Amino acid sequence: MFDQVPDLTGKVAVVTGGSEGIGYGCTHTLLEHNIGKVYVLSISEDAVKGAKEAIAKELGQAAADRTQWIQCDLSDWKRVKEVAEEITKDSDRLDILINNAGRGIMTYQLTEYGVDRHMAVNHIGPVVLTSCLLPLMKRTAEEGDFVRISNQASNVHQATPNDTEFESLEELNRDIGPNAQYGRSKLAAILYARYLARKVTNAGHPNVLINATHPGFVSTKMSKEDIFEPFPLGGYAMAVGIEPFKKDQFQGAVSTMFAATYTRESGQYICPPAVPEPGNKQAQDDALADRLMDLTWKVVMDKMKNEGIEQEGLGRQA
Repeated sequence: MFDQVPDLTGKVAVVTGGSEGIGYGCTHTLLEHNIGKVYVLSISEDAVKGAKEAIAKELGQAAADRTQWIQCDLSDWKRVKEVAEEITKDSDRLDILINNAGRGIMTYQLTEYGVDRHMAVNHIGPVVLTSCLLPLMKRTAEEGDFVRISNQASNVHQATPNDTEFESLEELNRDIGPNAQYGRSKLAAILYARYLARKVTNAGHPNVLINATHPGFVSTKMSKEDIFEPFPLGGYAMAVGIEPFKKDQFQGAVSTMFAATYTRESGQYICPPAVPEPGNKQAQDDALADRLMDLTWKVVMDKMKNEGIEQEGLGRQA
């Protein structure tokens, strides 16, 4: 299943949400292929403890000891920035960044910043993290190695409303329903990968590769438990009725691991097992990507005044 994943001895990775679901599948696979260190970013210390115990049992204590948990809520952008700074101080290289953690199909909610929680967690948080880690990844790439960023997207991006323009915070904060809210944030993950490919890979950093992935329909907490929050009755079909047809967490990690360890392309939307797909019309719209990143920049800088966020990777080039 992971035949294309190379030996990762000496390399360093960051996996958001790396203690459960698809993220755990990624963490486990990286360790199985001898990664030197994995920083696991997660809200829950209990989930990480359980993951480390499972890894120690399956791969040995030495593998579990190569993981380091850092508490991080992607809706708290100040904390995200602090985490990136901790990693940059702790490690002299970063080869892999897997932006996996996210909010599933749930009801509309605003964060403490006053921003739609789906966009705050699934797009803007990863943008802040990526932006702050990008200088370290560029330095790693300058040694001649490929470094790779993988954004977890989804085919549910097709649920994005046709009138989406990414022109204002007011637009982002409209309640458009659970599926559309989630789908729009996953469209953003695809557009951000395309944007960075243009602004980084194709602008003097050919060894820095950025792609988005679709995992398929996977059995996770999101699809088994969280789905009841927006759909108390209808969620039963997804949580129970379709369960036998879902992938497990390792099968769900296949496209992500391809993007994070093997591909030499950038700006693609990769579907299982490792097939580049165009996505819908919106997912191919670079003008829409530019507006998304312009808005992302404005929102982040308005909410995090004087926090010193790196401009590159947000919406402007330094």
